[in-house]
Amino acid sequence: MIQRIQTLYLLVSAILLALLFALPIAEIAKDGAIYLFNYAGISQNGTPLKSGFVISFLVGIIVLLQMVTIWSYTNRTRQIRMTICSIFLLVGLLGAFSFFTYYSFNGAQISFKLGAIFPLIAIVLDYLAIRSIKKDDALIRSIDRIR
Repeated sequence: MIQRIQTLYLLVSAILLALLFALPIAEIAKDGAIYLFNYAGISQNGTPLKSGFVISFLVGIIVLLQMVTIWSYTNRTRQIRMTICSIFLLVGLLGAFSFFTYYSFNGAQISFKLGAIFPLIAIVLDYLAIRSIKKDDALIRSIDRIR
């Protein structure tokens, strides 16, 4: 399981997404006030202003889905489908990021932090995992033809 490259891609993707629970996503500056946007929502000086339940829920579901995908290595078709579902959820997570940052505050200056690029990196890693799973499946099918 761990010796397969797609497992490493999925594991790194899950770790990056789990780091979203610890890292800030963006800082929003408006009217001299600085707001912090992380998985818990938007807060100012530790006081929560907007709940980030949607962000927390999506990140938790995606990390759980990544881990289930890793452990379903015996069924490559299911692994591909779950990874594609994970990519769609990651796109939804990026949409939630943009909603919270751009639509919550009109005319604010937004400074994205390191956590904002983790879903993009995870999408690339999931795509690479799908390619590796397909290569692995093609190799298994070619070996079955020889017998």
